Amino acid sequence: MIPKVKAFFRHPGRLIPLLFMGVILAGTLLLLLPVAHLGDNRTSFADALFTSTSAVSVTGLAVVDTPVHWSWFGQFVIMLLFQIGGFGIMTSAVLMALLVTHKLGLRTKLATRMEVSQALNLGDFKAILLRTIVFSLICEAIMALALAIRFSTLDFGLGDAVWYGVFHSVSSFNNAGFALFSDSLMSYATDPWICVPIALGSILGALGMPVIYEVTRRHWGRRQWSVHTKLTLIGSAILIVGGWAAYLVIEWSNPATFGQWPWYDRILPAFFQSAMVRASGFNSIDVGAMREDSLLASIILAFIGGGSASTAGGIKVTTFFLLLLVIWAEVRGEPDVTVFRRRIDPPVIREALTVALVYVACNAFGVFLMQRFEPHIDLTSIMFEVTSAFATMGQSTGITYDLSEPSVWLLTIAMYTGRVGPVLFAASLALRTRKRLYRYPSARPLVG
Repeated sequence: MIPKVKAFFRHPGRLIPLLFMGVILAGTLLLLLPVAHLGDNRTSFADALFTSTSAVSVTGLAVVDTPVHWSWFGQFVIMLLFQIGGFGIMTSAVLMALLVTHKLGLRTKLATRMEVSQALNLGDFKAILLRTIVFSLICEAIMALALAIRFSTLDFGLGDAVWYGVFHSVSSFNNAGFALFSDSLMSYATDPWICVPIALGSILGALGMPVIYEVTRRHWGRRQWSVHTKLTLIGSAILIVGGWAAYLVIEWSNPATFGQWPWYDRILPAFFQSAMVRASGFNSIDVGAMREDSLLASIILAFIGGGSASTAGGIKVTTFFLLLLVIWAEVRGEPDVTVFRRRIDPPVIREALTVALVYVACNAFGVFLMQRFEPHIDLTSIMFEVTSAFATMGQSTGITYDLSEPSVWLLTIAMYTGRVGPVLFAASLALRTRKRLYRYPSARPLVG
């Protein structure tokens, strides 16, 4: 019996969600300690579990005000949780992708069909893990230094400046979205010395370790980059620039957001919002005051998310652009889906379509339930909140603090499944690939 139990827990598909759950429960217990909160504040089990889940899943949603409710110890626990969560997400996603690559290689002798660089193999996992840790710590250290210097010039004491710099740099690179200011970064919306490092850290963290590993390898030119890396880099650039332009156009004259500043001060907040909405969840403008068009654009961008094996959520950039390529090929009447002079295998297309549709179904079901729990809240805000949780984006229109307990539990489950689910689901789809010795006659039901 014991060997069977060991075999059960040895499988990454079962071990990874259990490890995440274990870290979440440990963080919950630490946040329930009296030393974790300030003064007369009291932390319920639901609030502690929500905060721990939000940190480990690097989401950033909060049911209590982080700088007001939590003590220095509580804030340190939260930072530790999203640091562990960020490392765990990147390494577990790479591990599952490599296992899929190895499995498919044994079965089909073909190149990987998972969203992972063609240059990786199982023997590289230790090197990838080490490079993940080193690269993350170097980026966080550089950002922490830049932020600490800036905070020290803003009447912060040396100790506070260092702590604020470290906390926000770790939160940024891991796309956690937690801030030590009650208004997130709204007070520094036009300050490039704070917003730019945080935005760049979030963008790097959202690329994913397969991309970073491939780009930073020696003697590995961009002409030899895999399709995954090219799609991720080009797709991310398109989404950032497109979101930047969309927010500028929609919010340009909104007095509650960009309209309060001179025209030249509106450029940075628009860029910051575009970079954050697919990853970190920091906000430098009042999200609740944004126009409905902007909220819908944010929902779409959050739904797409960042790169595979990254700390960002969503269906992933490669999945989204693969589906666009499928549509483009069908419109043109092409027999194959091709990109960068490579043909995309049909199983990969089915996997992308399945992941996207399941994600849509989960979001729709979450919106349906929350609307039942919160009938007094408008539908757009509910859609934004649920998508933010499932996509582990972390921004909110301001309704999180006022949600009922069932909604808090719903978002807790959404954050956990939105973080762990896509990795395991995509891997299980690839591993379940099988061949039959027979095929049924074809049929063409009417479409459209």
